[in-house]
This record gives sequence, C-alpha cells and structure tokens, in this order.
Amino acid sequence: MSKKINFTNEELLSVYKKMLLLRKFEEKAGQLYGMGLIGGFCHLYIGQEAVAVGIAKAINPQDTVITSYRDHGLMLAAGACPKSIMAELLGKETGCSKGKGGSMHMFDLEKGFYGGHGIVGAQVSLGTGLGFAHKYKENNCISVTLYGDGACHQGQVYESFNMAKLWGLPVLYIIENNEYGMGTSVERASSVKDLYKRGESFGITGKQVDGMDFFKVYDAVKEAETYIITNKEPFLLEIKTYRYRGHSMSDPAKYRSKDEVEDYKTNHDPIASMRTYMLKNIKNIEEELKIVEKDIKSKVRECADYAQNSNEPSLDELYIDVYK
Repeated sequence: MSKKINFTNEELLSVYKKMLLLRKFEEKAGQLYGMGLIGGFCHLYIGQEAVAVGIAKAINPQDTVITSYRDHGLMLAAGACPKSIMAELLGKETGCSKGKGGSMHMFDLEKGFYGGHGIVGAQVSLGTGLGFAHKYKENNCISVTLYGDGACHQGQVYESFNMAKLWGLPVLYIIENNEYGMGTSVERASSVKDLYKRGESFGITGKQVDGMDFFKVYDAVKEAETYIITNKEPFLLEIKTYRYRGHSMSDPAKYRSKDEVEDYKTNHDPIASMRTYMLKNIKNIEEELKIVEKDIKSKVRECADYAQNSNEPSLDELYIDVYK
C-alpha cells in the first residue's frame, strides 16, 4: 500500500468505515437477492471499494458523479442514506427512487449522484453533458463520469471524448477496469490493453492507477481534478480493480479460475490492506477497529430490517415522475 499523505488518524478510520460499509452492505444485498427479496439484475461492488471511496474522498462536494449499473458502492461512498439504498434494492416506497429504480437506477441529487444507468456506456454522454453544465455555470466543478472496461468500445464514448476536448469540458472520465466486461476478459476483447490511452487520438491525457489501493486512487483523482481545472480540458483515468463476484448475481463467473480470485482476495484486498496499514501505523487501534467492524455489521442489519419492513409503493406511484 502506498504511503499515507496528509491524513489524520480520524480520517483514515473514516475511510476504513466507509469501505467496510460498502463490503458488508453488498454482502447483505447478495444474501437478500438469494432469498428472492431483490428482483431483476443486481451487480455487486465487492472488491472495488477503494475505487468508490477514494474518488469520494478526493473530489469536491459540488462535483457531480454518474456511473453505470454497478452503482450501490458509489452511491454509498457519496454519502447517500444506506437504509434508503437497501429499500430501493427491495423495491420499497422508502427507497431513494421510491422503489421504481431498483438496483441499476439509483439517484441522489442532493449528493450530486446522477445515477446508475442500465444501458452500457449511455452515462458517458450524460456525464459529458454534466461537464458542459459545470462549464456553463462557471462553478469550477467537474463531472466524474465512470464506466467499465466493457463499455470502452461503445461509439458514444468517443463522440463524448471529441466534444469534451473540443469544447474544453471539465470531465474526469474514469474507467473502472475490473478485468472482465461481463464474461469476457480485457485480454480477449481489446486490441489496446492499456485503456487509459483510448483518449490519445482526441488529445485527452490519460493515466493508469492501481484501484486496489485507496491512497493511490485518492492521489490520482486529486491530481486529475487539478489538471482539469487548471488546463480547462478533460482527463482520462483508468483504475485497475477487480470484482470478486460475478458480473451480476446471475453470473457463476466460470470464465476465470478460483485461484485468480483467491489471489486478489488474499494479496490485494483493499480493505484488508487498509486495516493492516492502520495496525502498523496507529498505536492502540486494534480494539477500535473491532468496535467499528461490529458497528458496521449492526448498521447493515438495520438497513435490511428497515427495507424488509417498509411498504411497497402504491399503484398510483407508477404514473408519477414519468416526465419529470
């Protein structure tokens, strides 16, 4: 793990709490899906926690974030209410989208989170539009636009690159490269394996960073935001990460070996690495970490109970917000 820079012990503990919340929340979501309480598709973020938390810690509160359907982790990292997210997964009226968005279409305007989007790559053009809005308003903010390695081949991504560079839009394009677009590895799907180079033909500067290390993600996003604001142009950041579960809950992930997954869990896990770092560098922290871990488990149970005990939306709700 890279060196801690300018973080207090309290900040590090907060980062650890948030990453652990993401992990335990998603594990509980997986259980509820297995019980038949969550319908439709459900894409878990387990293994990628350092990415979401590193981004959230690095950007400014007024910046906007938009992503694909693997969105629970990023919305939690943005500070949205965990209970409302869990309720949304279960399709309840107390959910953040009143039970009408489900797993793939979360949204929280107050937190600057412009949603998960079910169409592969569709959020890239929308995120570019958010960048245009920031430039128009002259608010010195950026649009953090995330997409996966599987979306890199979509035409609208490159149309967005061209417009963002041409108009000097403050967009931070982030590729969450978890090595597999659904069931196909980057090695088999992409003629250019270094995805951060995909913006070169448009004159967009790119960089690759280890997404299993919170500190590296944080530093890279901070640097990218400074670059965007200073140079008044977009930036492309490829974050190399890894998902432990299948593409979605219906994916048995037989396209990769158990040894590969175990290697990441054992040697590259972002939460275990942060815990080890804190144990080595903060005196008498072990008992506090145990308390935090117990509290997070309790908090996630409360979220599940809240969601299960909430009411389903009324039929009238179906016709509200259709054209909003």
